[in-house]
Amino acid sequence: MNPIFQQPHYLLKRQVFALTGKFRFYDSAGRQLMFSEQKMFRWKEDIRVYADEAKTQEVLSIKARQIIDFSAAFDVVDSASNQKVGALRRKGLASILRDEWEVLDANDNVIGKLFEDSVGLALVRRLLTALVPQNYDITVGESRVADLKQNFNPFSYQLNIDFSMDTAGRLDRRLGIAAGILLAAIEGKQS
Repeated sequence: MNPIFQQPHYLLKRQVFALTGKFRFYDSAGRQLMFSEQKMFRWKEDIRVYADEAKTQEVLSIKARQIIDFSAAFDVVDSASNQKVGALRRKGLASILRDEWEVLDANDNVIGKLFEDSVGLALVRRLLTALVPQNYDITVGESRVADLKQNFNPFSYQLNIDFSMDTAGRLDRRLGIAAGILLAAIEGKQS
């Protein structure tokens, strides 16, 4: 596996003033590790992640299965091996009150979930103000394996992705990185 997927912490920054979603991932030392840019006017979401901004080495792809789907599923594929790592599937009706996703393995078996921290804060975010930072957890089985926490900053979107509690390596970090991009992309469309 590519070493850029073996960091315990990442900082995802979404460029604010861009026609398309541009995402940059940094390690704990502030070095840029990955770059992604959404393409405009796509019927189906197809997000590519690269090891650099010149887009010379694709490392990951995130593809929607259908054009429009309230319970959208996104396949996550390692570009080097062209192997499906797993998928993330949004839980349509459950995501009205707070965002909820299922984390699937390569065979589409549910292995975990991604969910917003609390219904109360989610409602405040949706109804009153987008200034309340989002916080998500990823669990595999009953174990919490990742924390995705938005920094409070009204001028830029920054998401800290922390895998340090996953000492047993239960979650493929490529799925966690894809989750961060999807959350940033969806939040970008909603704001």
